Amino acid sequence: MRIAVLLLSLLLTAAPFGLLGEETRQVSLKVISDWLDTSQNLLHIWAVGATSTLHYVWSSLGPPAVLLVATNTPNSTLSVNWSLLISSEPDGGLVVLPKESIQFSSAIVFTRLFEFDSTDTADAAAKPPGKSYPPYSLANFSWANITDSLDPATLSATFRGHPIHDPTGAFASGSLAFRVQAFSGSGRPAQPPRLLHTADTCQLEVDLVGASPRGNHSLFGLEVATLGHGPDCPSVQEQHSIDDEYAPAVFQLDQLLWGSLPSGFMQWRPVAFSQKQGGRESAMPCQASPLYPTLAYLLPQSPIVRAFFGSQNNFCAFNLTFGTSTGPGYWDKHYLSWSMLLGVGTPPVDALSSLVLGIMAVALGAPALVLLAGGVFLLLGHKRYSEYQPIN
Repeated sequence: MRIAVLLLSLLLTAAPFGLLGEETRQVSLKVISDWLDTSQNLLHIWAVGATSTLHYVWSSLGPPAVLLVATNTPNSTLSVNWSLLISSEPDGGLVVLPKESIQFSSAIVFTRLFEFDSTDTADAAAKPPGKSYPPYSLANFSWANITDSLDPATLSATFRGHPIHDPTGAFASGSLAFRVQAFSGSGRPAQPPRLLHTADTCQLEVDLVGASPRGNHSLFGLEVATLGHGPDCPSVQEQHSIDDEYAPAVFQLDQLLWGSLPSGFMQWRPVAFSQKQGGRESAMPCQASPLYPTLAYLLPQSPIVRAFFGSQNNFCAFNLTFGTSTGPGYWDKHYLSWSMLLGVGTPPVDALSSLVLGIMAVALGAPALVLLAGGVFLLLGHKRYSEYQPIN
């Protein structure tokens, strides 16, 4: 009986509880362009529920960045003042109204693309993982018009860019792309790492394709900056699992959390891929440094962050490094892909797969059957003995 109760408890625990509290949302996206210069544009995604609205504002003005804003009304709206937004003092150029409805707001900025030569690096955990080349500032990239990649059917769009000044021609045939996708409901993408998404989330896929590395065994990395709430940086948590069905050989999920709920989160698996298929043979580790406070003037500035939050903010940053010197690596196919999930509310949590649940059921059920069979045998044996009438 105890084993059966334990098995039932495990099955209930394995049920997907990341979706609790999710409301039905109407998800939409559109490009907001400057009337005077249509190459200047923003991608606005909003998810409207019965009592709330989530706003995601993606931008390639300056370095790629996204604002997350959650309101307690289904009627909140985004207002953009382009004259202010593209000026040297963009404060107030982007607002969500009514302001008093805002329950949570923060931002993420992708500031620099790092490159390291790991040829002579024997220690896979070395920091930095090799000789550092001058980083690419993503504020100095030229980005294609996002309108050309907008796909309302899949709720997606792609920011694709290359350095404005490229004296070595490293990006002559290459590009760095930020593919953004929203979702109308719960599910998983077809390609690893197959992060579980809901209508409360957006997925970002970062692809470096075709760029010529400056070393024979170059590793790449991203600098990611975010707003700290008060004097502290957001926390990072690691979740471990016994199940790797959705990302083979990856048993960990990392989360950046801005604070107590309702709050925002950034979620990713510590893995990237050196081939488009994203299989086990092309998987490479993604190592994240601890978050550290930094000053705004040390980072490439994002106009939308300044426009929404003003100039007085506490920033925190961390670095992501993809791959090790032993490979697989970018040098295999000149391809690198990494994905993350961004959302507000309770982060989605993976359920155990049917295969793992089956193994657990067998592992826990087999001893129960042995005990049951033994009990029946003893019971029948005792009954047969008790009915025996000895001859005097």
